[in-house]
Amino acid sequence: MTPAAQKQSILLVEDDAVLSGLIVGQLAAIGYEVQNTKTWREAETILARSEPDLIILDMRLPDANGLDVIKKLGPGIAVIVLTAFASIENAVQAVKSGAVSYLSKPVNLDELELEINRALQTIALKRDYEFVRDRQRARRQSLMIGNSPALRQLDSLIDAVAMSTATVLLEGESGVGKELAAREIHDRSMRAERNYVVLDCCTLHENLFESELFGHEKGAFTGAITQKRGLIEAADGGTLFLDEIGEISPAAQAKLLRVIETRQFRRVGGVKDLVADTRIVAATNRDLAIMAREGRFREDLYYRLSAITVRIPPLRERREDIPMLARYFLEKHDFSRRLKKELSRGAESVLVAYNWPGNVRELRNTMERAIILSGAEPVIQPRHLGLTTAESGNASAIRMNFDREPTLEDLKERYVRMLHTKYSGHRAKIAGALGVSERNLYRLLQRFGLE
Repeated sequence: MTPAAQKQSILLVEDDAVLSGLIVGQLAAIGYEVQNTKTWREAETILARSEPDLIILDMRLPDANGLDVIKKLGPGIAVIVLTAFASIENAVQAVKSGAVSYLSKPVNLDELELEINRALQTIALKRDYEFVRDRQRARRQSLMIGNSPALRQLDSLIDAVAMSTATVLLEGESGVGKELAAREIHDRSMRAERNYVVLDCCTLHENLFESELFGHEKGAFTGAITQKRGLIEAADGGTLFLDEIGEISPAAQAKLLRVIETRQFRRVGGVKDLVADTRIVAATNRDLAIMAREGRFREDLYYRLSAITVRIPPLRERREDIPMLARYFLEKHDFSRRLKKELSRGAESVLVAYNWPGNVRELRNTMERAIILSGAEPVIQPRHLGLTTAESGNASAIRMNFDREPTLEDLKERYVRMLHTKYSGHRAKIAGALGVSERNLYRLLQRFGLE
């Protein structure tokens, strides 16, 4: 029995008794569950009480036309059409109407088995894709949950920005949802049906970054054994989101500027100018204006990127949204579906009072931890949140003592060590307090021997 055939069900609608018997015998022998009928009326009775993984349908039935049947079924059920030679034109129309493929009679049973395997694999991939897409959409929606003035203003701004084709710069602290905002801009734009591609500018070495962004030609460098298309090409007609844009090298900045100004680029090792209609949405948790003035970021690129600037407010500026967001994360978390969880008034008060240095990301992690720590208890109490008074908005002043005048590096190391101790090594909280990405924090922790 092939893996594809394990307990998968097929409905055969074929009025030729001999052909029907051959097909049922072949498919049953390799492990499929097969039901067969001679008329569409009988098939409708079966479909009313069960949903097969695949339907094999004769184009001409005693009581129905295959084209009409496919239209009735709609896109939710996969259909393979069987047709006599004279009906090939109708079979092609059936495929255009939604059938996955067609076979001419007399049917080659080995060919039919291959078509069934191919169709079922395609269905499985489509379902997996739809599942992942729906999960991603559910996670993305968390940015726009709430009714605070700050969120309503952001929502209106995203609507306006989405209708433009201009480059967008998203600014905000770590964890506020900049990538979610970028995806919202794409989904509300005229490019929504085209690719949305993400590149994290923190994670790649300069040469690898350029290869990922622009692609490379065969032999451009050691290991480039084939030509590779870059993400700019992959996002042609769609949107390219560049996260943590402030981390890219001066050389990459110059090449990115050329893409924005001319839509032209070259693959690494290439001599030919390529063109891509790709919209750039960039994000940063750093102050690019200051970096540009200090010569650490190209001014001309900054002005291009900031043609439209969208600031994503930190969670402490939209405290009214915190209870609604917390309940959203409770409902969406897999664990909480088994036992419905509620927030106590005390827990809600603690959440609203907390300053959330890690923003929405930290809130989501806090609710996931609370679900686990509350166990079988249906109501989440303050003790389940793990948020101490020292972490609230009333935290005491920070004091650091030195026996000499400290250098900037001394201050940085001491502060990182203090936060590392305060948050017990919790990276998201440390990064949120510092206002840096977790990847940048990882580098700091390595530098100071804390990782």
